[in-house]
Amino acid sequence: MRAIVIGAGVGGYTAAIALRARCIDVEIYEAAPGQRTTGSGINVGSNGTAVLRNLGIELGTPLPGQALEQLEIRTHTGRSVRQLPLGSMSRALGAPTIGIARNDLISLLRTAAGDCRVHFGAELSRFEVDGSAATAIFADGRSATADVLIGADGIRSAVRSQLAQTNPLIEYGYVCWSAAIPFTHPRLPSGLAAQYWGLGKRFDLVDIGGGNAYWWGTERLGIEAARTARGDQRTLLHAFDGWADEVLDAISHTPDAAIRAVPAQDRPLLQQWGDGPVTLLGDAAHPMLNSLGQASGAAIEDAWVLAQTLASTPDVANALRRYEQNRMARTLTMVRNARRRDRIEQLGNPLGCRMRTFALRYSPTTVLARPTLRAMRFEPSPTP
Repeated sequence: MRAIVIGAGVGGYTAAIALRARCIDVEIYEAAPGQRTTGSGINVGSNGTAVLRNLGIELGTPLPGQALEQLEIRTHTGRSVRQLPLGSMSRALGAPTIGIARNDLISLLRTAAGDCRVHFGAELSRFEVDGSAATAIFADGRSATADVLIGADGIRSAVRSQLAQTNPLIEYGYVCWSAAIPFTHPRLPSGLAAQYWGLGKRFDLVDIGGGNAYWWGTERLGIEAARTARGDQRTLLHAFDGWADEVLDAISHTPDAAIRAVPAQDRPLLQQWGDGPVTLLGDAAHPMLNSLGQASGAAIEDAWVLAQTLASTPDVANALRRYEQNRMARTLTMVRNARRRDRIEQLGNPLGCRMRTFALRYSPTTVLARPTLRAMRFEPSPTP
């Protein structure tokens, strides 16, 4: 069996590794002229690290990444509101939660993919299906045919655009800035993920090991302004004026060129992810907001289940529909929970923010931790 993966991101590489582990030949096609580098960071929850471990990929010391032990929610000025024992929660699930620079994770995955062929500068124009085969046709005139075509090309997926009758973006009117930088601070000890919740704004500061951290911050600007927002130190220092010292220090240590700005967006949920020998994976199938921290974990899970289903079901089209049915309910829950949490985090009403702080401080730990634990609970069966 041969498979084509469109997109050289976390989901695309993990799919290639998982498929190759099951003796399926894979080639990856990526629109960018070279490996995309964003300079930002991500959290990989227990669900994602459990899959990667089964594929022979470990994160954290001495490899890049930091096992996260504590999640602390703070006010915008840095006063502690609530702590959650992320480390013990992860250990109960059998795998760590890791904070890591996205570029480092991609580098590890690309190495683990071995001699898998990766073609850069291959922008997908369209695909065609002829019986049981799919042909990808690229803007530069190249084409490739395989038994399976997997769209792992993100929220602006060209594969999804051709599959879906309508493919509108849902825009939330705020911008997300992010960066991964060399940074240490007394209020960011090893293994801490700190979240600062303010009035219509949020800032996350996460230790990713080796004297490095990543951060991301949000500001509500309106849909049009969020689409065109750019990130620079001066803009962010103004946006977060009066916030905790460690927040302002992190921004001050970040060069303008390292700051990434993207509008908060997702898409309507699809009733079907594919047709015939074509399917979707990760953000191409179910883009979600950052608030749950599960975009990478969900994509990694998708890759595992897809490879497992293709290896165990002789008919490709039937295998892809089984994979989609298996994944749809869980990813739907993740997307909806990310939206619910986003509404809470981005509250712009002073009374609502005070009520939010009260609820965070006095709610039982089991209630606060439940959505996170549900998202991180995934047990991959061993690779044959």
